[in-house]
Amino acid sequence: MSIDSRTDDLASVVRYALTTARAIAICPFHDNVTIRVGDDAAETHAYVRATKVIKSDGTAWEHKALHREINRQLDEAADGVCPDCAALQH
Repeated sequence: MSIDSRTDDLASVVRYALTTARAIAICPFHDNVTIRVGDDAAETHAYVRATKVIKSDGTAWEHKALHREINRQLDEAADGVCPDCAALQH
């Protein structure tokens, strides 16, 4: 999927930006689990990257919408470790 096709869907743009900035990671054993790395600089970089991707094709998403979507995805991510992997260790 090219970056340009991602700008049609704000959630995809944000996921792309968070992943490529290494602010989130996908559990290698549970592909449905997103893990928040906890790196403030990476999260800031992801915001800047998402803004640039959106502007690169002229898509006009509001700042508030972008901020809400980034916060939503970060809030839904597990903090630091995959809960499924952690449960298997007990």
